[in-house]
Amino acid sequence: MWQTWLIVAGISFVIEMFTAGFLVFWFGISAIIVMLLSFFISDLIVQTSIFIVLSIILILMTRPLVNKFITTKTVNTNVFSLIGKKALVIKELNSINGKGQIKVNGEVWSAEEIEGRTVPENTEVEIVEIKGVKAIVSVTKLPNN
Repeated sequence: MWQTWLIVAGISFVIEMFTAGFLVFWFGISAIIVMLLSFFISDLIVQTSIFIVLSIILILMTRPLVNKFITTKTVNTNVFSLIGKKALVIKELNSINGKGQIKVNGEVWSAEEIEGRTVPENTEVEIVEIKGVKAIVSVTKLPNN
């Protein structure tokens, strides 16, 4: 019967290679332990019970530990990386006629102020949202006149 548990362990490890959850790994470890126990315990029901209980224990005990070391951090990319950046108004933002431009990271973007206010040129703004091809901004610093 030990061959069956070795096959279960092998299949579990192969499946684990194609998944990202680090869950099936514990089934493989449990199968190896039960394979070793199968030399002393011949009853298949007892072996299967040990496999199930051991798998559950390993998952419950080690999952929080693994999650502690594997942190997932969301990194904004492309357009969404602009959110929170400072920009300079290069063409007056006017919500009435829907015109206005800002410059951020050397790129020129169409923009509008978040509350619909008119914002003069050379005003420092912060990008708070991207709607389609338009940056929605908030005034951070008025120009010195």
